[in-house]
Amino acid sequence: MQVLDTPLSDVKLLQPRRLGDSRGWFAEVFNQSTFSSIGLPTQFVQDNQSFSVKGVLRGLHYQFTRPQGKLVRVLSGHIWDVAVDLRRNSPDFGKWAGFHLKAESPSDQLQLLWIPEGFAHGFLVFSDTAEVLYKTTDFYYPAGERSILWSDPTLNITWPLEALNGSQPSVSPKDEQGALFTAADLPPVDPLPIER
Repeated sequence: MQVLDTPLSDVKLLQPRRLGDSRGWFAEVFNQSTFSSIGLPTQFVQDNQSFSVKGVLRGLHYQFTRPQGKLVRVLSGHIWDVAVDLRRNSPDFGKWAGFHLKAESPSDQLQLLWIPEGFAHGFLVFSDTAEVLYKTTDFYYPAGERSILWSDPTLNITWPLEALNGSQPSVSPKDEQGALFTAADLPPVDPLPIER
C-alpha cells in the first residue's frame, strides 16, 4: 500500500498494490494490520454507497457532533472529490484540496482517499454515472448533520465546472441551503461526547 501526502495535513491518498494478468486483477484495499502500521484508523462502523449521474454535486457535508472520518473509493466512473479542513486548531483550517478519483477502465490507478474527522466532504461527477463507496469511523447522526454551501465565497473552491460543458451542477435542495463558512456550526476543537 503506497501512502501519498496531500496539500492538507492528515488527508492521505492511498494506492493499494494491484496484482493482475490477462484474466483481470486482485487488490487488497483494506487490511487492519497495514492501516495500523501507517497510522490510519482500523475500525470502521458503517459503509455508504452512492450512485450519481453526470453533473451531480454532493456536499459539502460534515457532522458537527460525532464527526466521521471517511475512507472514500470510486467503484465506477470519475469524480472530483473535495475535502475542507474545519478543525479550528489546524494549520490548514479553512483550506481545501481536490482530487480526481476514477475507476473508468481496468488500467486506472486504484486509489482511496482518507479524510479524517473534522473535515467537510463533497464531490462532483464527471462521468455519465459514478458509484462511490465510503467507510466511516462513526455512525450517521442526523442531529449532528451540517452542510456548507458548495459555492461558498470564503472557501472559494475552484470546482472544475468546465467539465460539465456549460451546464450547472445538479445540487439537492438541501445542499443549496448549506451555510456559509463564516456562519457555519463548526466542529468543536474537542468533540463533545454523545450518549449512545
